[in-house]
Amino acid sequence: MAYKITEDCTMCGTCASECSSQAISEGKDRYVIDNDICTECGTCIDVCPAEAIVEV
Repeated sequence: MAYKITEDCTMCGTCASECSSQAISEGKDRYVIDNDICTECGTCIDVCPAEAIVEV
């Protein structure tokens, strides 16, 4: 299952700093997940204060 960061992202950076595979980077208006690198551990979903990360 892949993950996506929605438009609810507040650009706080919590997800990126907690990502053990470094699959999350700063995009133009929100953070983005490189699903080729993502290990689908779910940590980003757990730590996102805006609940802006969803499974797709």
